[in-house]
Amino acid sequence: MKRSLQQISEAVAARLQGNGDVQVCGVSSIASASADDLVFVEVEKFLSQALQSRAGAVIAGEFAAAVSSGKPLLISAHPKLTFARAARFLNDAEMPSQGRVHPTAVVSASARLDSSVVVEEHTVVGDHAEIGEHTRIGAGCVVGRGVKIGRACEVYPRVTIYAATTLGDRVTVHAGAVLGSDGFGYVRDRKTGRYEKFPQVGRLVIEDDVEIGANTTIDRGALDETRIGRGTKIDNLVHIGHNCQIGEDVVIAAQTGLSGSITIEKGAILGGQVGIGEHALIGEGVMLGGQGGVLPNKILRGKGVAFWGTPAQPVREYLKQLAMLARLGKKG
Repeated sequence: MKRSLQQISEAVAARLQGNGDVQVCGVSSIASASADDLVFVEVEKFLSQALQSRAGAVIAGEFAAAVSSGKPLLISAHPKLTFARAARFLNDAEMPSQGRVHPTAVVSASARLDSSVVVEEHTVVGDHAEIGEHTRIGAGCVVGRGVKIGRACEVYPRVTIYAATTLGDRVTVHAGAVLGSDGFGYVRDRKTGRYEKFPQVGRLVIEDDVEIGANTTIDRGALDETRIGRGTKIDNLVHIGHNCQIGEDVVIAAQTGLSGSITIEKGAILGGQVGIGEHALIGEGVMLGGQGGVLPNKILRGKGVAFWGTPAQPVREYLKQLAMLARLGKKG
C-alpha cells in the first residue's frame, strides 16, 4: 500500500520540502532504489548521489535544507532513525484489516483470536490461547496452552511458544525461536550421583516492542518468571536461561549465552559470543565486548563503560594487560 510523503512526514515528524502528493511504498538503498522507494542520507557528501538516484524521495539532515532539487526531501535531525520509522509506518500500512486462518491450521475452540489475526499453514494454537489484533502467526508454529500474544506482533515460521508465555504488543519473533522452554535445572543425589530435574513451572514474559532473532531460545522461570524488558533487541542464536531479568532497551548480539538468574539492567549492550555465569548482574548502560566472559555472581557497573576479556574488566585495563604480556613475551 502506497503512502503520500505528506502522510509519512506527519507520521515520523520530519519537515517536508517538495511535493507531498508523491507516493511511495517501500525503502531501499540508494543504488537499488526505484521511484516507489524512500532512501536516506546521513552525510552531506552522499546527498548528490541520492538526489540523482531513482528514489521517490530522500530523507536527509539539515545540510539538505538549502538544496534546490526537483526530488522531494524529508528533513530530519536524525535521518537514519527517521528512515527506520518511515519503514515501520509503511510496513504497518500493509497489515491485513481482515484476518484469516489457513484450512490446515489447528486452532482450539477455546482459543480467542481477534478477527484481524492471520494464522498460516500447519500452525497449532492451543487451548485458551489469546492473540491480539493485526498479529500474524507464520507457517508451522506452535502456540501453547494459555499463551497470550498482543497486537501487531509478527511471529515467523516454525516458532514454538510454550504454555503460559506472554508476548506484549509489536513483538517480532523470527523463524525457529523457542520461547518458554524448560530451564536447565537439576539436583544431584549425593548418594547415587544421579541428577533429578528441578521443577520448571514458572513463566516467560516478553514486554512490548521486543525483537527476538532466529533460532534463539529463552527459558521460562523455574518457579517464578523470566522477563524480557520493553524495547530489547535479541539477535539470532542467543540463549537466555531461566529466571533471567532483562531490562528495557538492552541489545544482545548473536551467540551470546546467559546462565540462569542473571540480571541485565536497562540499556546494556552485549557483543557477540558473550558468556555470563549464573546470578551475575550487568549494570545499566554497561557495554560488554564480543567474547567477553563474566563469572558467576560477578557485578559489572558503569554506565557507558566498555568491558572486555575473560574475566571481563574495563577495556583500558584489559588492553594494558595485553600490552604487558606482549612486552614480557619479547623479553623471553
